Amino acid sequence: MRPICLRFRFASMCALALLACFVPAAVAQSTSQVTVHLDPSQTQIHWTLQGNMHTVHGTFQLKGGLITFDPASGVAEGEVLVDAASGQSGEGARDRRMQSDVLESPRYPQIIFHPQKVSGTVKPGDAQNVTVDGTFTLHGKDHPLTLALKVEADAGGHVTASTHFVIPYVAWGMKNPSNFLFRVDKEVAIDVEAKGTVEGLKP
Repeated sequence: MRPICLRFRFASMCALALLACFVPAAVAQSTSQVTVHLDPSQTQIHWTLQGNMHTVHGTFQLKGGLITFDPASGVAEGEVLVDAASGQSGEGARDRRMQSDVLESPRYPQIIFHPQKVSGTVKPGDAQNVTVDGTFTLHGKDHPLTLALKVEADAGGHVTASTHFVIPYVAWGMKNPSNFLFRVDKEVAIDVEAKGTVEGLKP
């Protein structure tokens, strides 16, 4: 019986040793995660569409945003959600055509960005430049998108991020609203100034 007992003790000690190695690693991984909550009331989304007669400016409304990422690997998840029906330019007839013919918001009510990878360092203090790779869902279709962001966070957990990018909406299968008099570009420029809170940043 003694050899069996010794083998059992040895196996138990090995199992405990392995557990002791893995548990701290798992705890370290969970505590290193950074979480960003975007505030819809403080976030501004502007769009600009160039035309042959004049430039059209408008806005969208952020519905919500939650992003988590591992600073070591950059692996990210979450979503940034925009209400497609909130898109407006301040001109009623034009906005109704945009909603019904271009965005088709009754059929595709959400515009979503799913982050997958964060490259760069975010820490409290001065502004830093980071890139976020992810998937942009517009008009019911997914498209790869890389965002270049300027991010500034403070020690109190407040964060501001700004980005500029261009959406080739016609190439992505959406209708060009041009007519024989007024012609517009096939790409729309987007500028975002987002504010929110951040947890898990290390100095």
